[in-house]
Amino acid sequence: MPSERKANRGPSAGPENRRALVAAAREVFAEDGVSAPLSAVARRAGVGQGSLYRHFPDRVALVVAVIEENITELEQLAGADGSTLDDLLTLVSAQASVSTALSDLLVAERDDSRVRHIGERFAEVAATVAANEYRAGRLDDRVTAADVMLGVEMLAGLLSRTPSSERVDVAARARALLSGAFSRR
Repeated sequence: MPSERKANRGPSAGPENRRALVAAAREVFAEDGVSAPLSAVARRAGVGQGSLYRHFPDRVALVVAVIEENITELEQLAGADGSTLDDLLTLVSAQASVSTALSDLLVAERDDSRVRHIGERFAEVAATVAANEYRAGRLDDRVTAADVMLGVEMLAGLLSRTPSSERVDVAARARALLSGAFSRR
């Protein structure tokens, strides 16, 4: 059975291919873990492996691209008027539930400058949300932005080790514990 080859559209296909690769990586990594073959990502995106490696020279670069979408979502949330710690914990729970394999690679590659950049951006998100909560009188004065960041990292790590069938319940319980621990007394 002959397979149809897509016509090579040259450089104009680059942005579309990149978007397709990131979306495919998110799905493949969620299903099979971050060590899934990169050929599976290229296949799911409908591009050749050469295209994958032109955009992402290694696995870390691809994982960082997926995580950057998550960070952008978190930055948008933090920048919205009235964003709360509960909003942040809810969004992180949702992201971690579908991207659990990604946190393992981020921990393993924490010294990579591309991964450090993600951490720096997340620290800004935590600081912004903490400032919102202080202004609203909901965050205990003893809680720092670093504490918020630690709590969110603990939540994401917990969800990465929780069976998928239990994640929704565990995420809700963990969010309640963190919210209670951080609230003004």
